[in-house]
Amino acid sequence: MSAMRQSSSDEQRGLGRLVLEDLRSTRLQSGYGKEFRDLYNFYLDEETRTRLEGMARWQRAFWLLGWLFKSLLLKLSPGRRLALLLALVLSLLGWTRFDVGAEFQFDFRPWGFAILLIVLMLELKDKLLAKDEIQVARKVQLALLPHADPNIPGWGVWSSSRPANDVGGDLVDYVPMDGFRHGVALGDVAGKGLGAALLSAKLQATLRALIPQAPSLDELGLRVNTILHQDGIDNRYATLFYTELEHDSGQLRYLNAGHNPAFIIRESSTEQLRASSYPLGMLPQANYEESTAFLGPGDAVLIYSDGLTEAMNQHGEEFGLARVEAMLPRLWNRHPDDIGKAILVEVDRFLGDARASDDLSIVVIVRS
Repeated sequence: MSAMRQSSSDEQRGLGRLVLEDLRSTRLQSGYGKEFRDLYNFYLDEETRTRLEGMARWQRAFWLLGWLFKSLLLKLSPGRRLALLLALVLSLLGWTRFDVGAEFQFDFRPWGFAILLIVLMLELKDKLLAKDEIQVARKVQLALLPHADPNIPGWGVWSSSRPANDVGGDLVDYVPMDGFRHGVALGDVAGKGLGAALLSAKLQATLRALIPQAPSLDELGLRVNTILHQDGIDNRYATLFYTELEHDSGQLRYLNAGHNPAFIIRESSTEQLRASSYPLGMLPQANYEESTAFLGPGDAVLIYSDGLTEAMNQHGEEFGLARVEAMLPRLWNRHPDDIGKAILVEVDRFLGDARASDDLSIVVIVRS
């Protein structure tokens, strides 16, 4: 198991050497700052963070510690919650005098520390076991994704998918069809993490089963929506941009089911391919509309998940649709790899040291 193998490797190097390597880290201070920001966002909801921002600095520090500790207790199991409270009580007691006929002193702090250490070890054990299971899920998800971009006559295609966590809810897939068409799909399941990844795998399997036999994209959207809604979970749905490329032509048929608007990059203009339907699995009955676009040589289509526009830096500022649109004019008549990598470079520069808050996927299609 990956986490266990890493732990074993660290033990073989020796604790002293490992600590020295940690101290030599040039990004130690920024690393702690990032960890604290993640802690702050994980344990405190948006309403609580807003209340803190309106307080004076000394008052904010007092309430911050209290709310963090309360949130920590609520996330622990009952047994561990009681153990942590006991460790806190013992630590506060410290040296205590007893008079039972004869006076003696007892230091409770080592016992408080021991109990705290046991709680920490139990939580770490759970995390390592869960991490190993997630690593297996990640391998399965990677195996289901395309291993290479397809070679489609008359078109160039490039894609990238970055999960915010070890596994994600974005779907990028290619479906070869009847010898003269190729399907390209980018889906985005609501949420992220393991639950979104499982629904993403279901969406992928459903699309692969239905695409070859769907008489139209209208019918494809209707059938996928019915399946996801019947077997779905409340508040779990998926947006989808699916397009079919005709070999050696400039025509693409597409379906935008509640997804972000894709962009056509032309020599002197850009065009948005907006959603014309509801997300898949949201409603028991919904109509889906097939649309058509034509691309000239050098024109490109940019399809993306909301992890691009909603990428947030450490100041709480989103990358936004305006920044994407500002980049497009200089990306015409370029190789799909160049277009995709140029966008990722801009996003990474914008994020800096901030942790990605959502899965980010991009597909670029260029008319040869």
